[in-house]
Amino acid sequence: MLAIFIPTFKINTIMKFTHKLLALALTCASGLISHVSARPANEKPNIVLIFVDDSGYGDYTHTGNPTISTPHISKLCQEGVNFTQFYVGTAACSASRYALLTGRYAGRSGLGQWVIGPGHPRYIHPKEITLAEALKAEGYATAIFGKWHLGTPNKNNKFTPDALPLAHGFDTWIGTNVSHDYGNAMLIKSDPKGNSPAKGYSIIAKNLPSQKKVSESLVGRYTKAAISFIQTHKDQPFFIYLAHNQPHLALFRSDRFKNVSRRGMLGDVMAELDDSVGQITEAIKKAGIEKNTLIIYTSDNGPWLSHNKPATQHVGYAYPFRDGKGSTWDGGFRVPAIFYWPGSIKPNQVVQDPASTLDMFPTLMHLTGGKLPSDRTLDGRDITPLLLNNGKSVPPFKFIYSYSDNMPSGLRMGPWKLMTRIGSQLRKDYGFKASMEKPLLFQLEKDLGETYDEAKNHPDKVNAMRKTLQEMTKQMKTEGSFWDTQR
Repeated sequence: MLAIFIPTFKINTIMKFTHKLLALALTCASGLISHVSARPANEKPNIVLIFVDDSGYGDYTHTGNPTISTPHISKLCQEGVNFTQFYVGTAACSASRYALLTGRYAGRSGLGQWVIGPGHPRYIHPKEITLAEALKAEGYATAIFGKWHLGTPNKNNKFTPDALPLAHGFDTWIGTNVSHDYGNAMLIKSDPKGNSPAKGYSIIAKNLPSQKKVSESLVGRYTKAAISFIQTHKDQPFFIYLAHNQPHLALFRSDRFKNVSRRGMLGDVMAELDDSVGQITEAIKKAGIEKNTLIIYTSDNGPWLSHNKPATQHVGYAYPFRDGKGSTWDGGFRVPAIFYWPGSIKPNQVVQDPASTLDMFPTLMHLTGGKLPSDRTLDGRDITPLLLNNGKSVPPFKFIYSYSDNMPSGLRMGPWKLMTRIGSQLRKDYGFKASMEKPLLFQLEKDLGETYDEAKNHPDKVNAMRKTLQEMTKQMKTEGSFWDTQR
């Protein structure tokens, strides 16, 4: 037999090459198995709902701000759907969050006011069905990272755990009970062994914002928690409600983002929020679930314009709309809104049709195969056709404006806005008067700043819209809230 001599160094080279080929084959096989086992992109998509606080329509690069840089948010906009006429359920905090999570006007909440403080006896009622509860029923893992502001356990409600997120469909939470500017605001986490401020929770820090370092850590803390949740739950459908405290005054940003923006502190804060969006998006890509995940970015209301100096230099922009947070003008209700879902939502779309956070609930139920409750009024519409651009129609936009008591103060139908009560956090009426008997009428798609009253020119329009508003108000009062004894 002829012996073949192969030098030792060549044998080693051949063995190393063979090992590389084997490793590559195993990697490819693993990738194929992973691809086969992954659920289709449109089958129970993951949802990341980013809800920032008091961020105005004009606080972003993509809406034309010349000194605020938001490249990651702009990228979502470029690769998704940008809504140019998007509304929040109402123009201030607790009520706006109620409307987002339930798909119902805040007038149905029974809370009685826009904002409920840490000592308020009421909270989002246990009979309400939230997005988290509806998605949990469909097998979703659910989490909230950020501000809750829909109730606090206190002596006036016997420190009930029903006031906090775990009672409303969320599996886990870390965040503040109220806005961080309350002197007695708390940073809280869900904790099976905890018992403060109620069973199932532990307090991380008290008396915000005097805890400067804690307040400066909030954006990063929530982002880190969200990324960890994504990594842990990437193999099952999940819902993350990422409710940042910023840019609500007082403004806080971590050391890495101090003095990075031409706009000053507000620009710094927006840069950190933008970085959070970038980190979340990257984590989703690394987890291999980008096409399985819908990211939504919006704000709870317009900017807080009424604030003592020198903080006034740090407020955001509602431009080109009038007034801001806490008003019945569009500057309080109009917010940025972006929907990003690679492979399902076509890139670089602009939707000029009006929509609102009330539409979130029915839309997300449609996309996830969830069921809508039939024993209560839902005030939103399914706007899936606007997201997927599939040529199907959506119901006409009909939207009630409310004021600080959560009750109706105006109505938008199509491009028209009927205004029966003027509210302004700046305490301005801008030379107008409004009542049910003599309402104001604006054509919002021509008159963005609500400067020309068209009521005298369109009496039939005024009468028809007033009748609709009165009927909707009557229905809301007749149905009542779950806090009413008859329900």
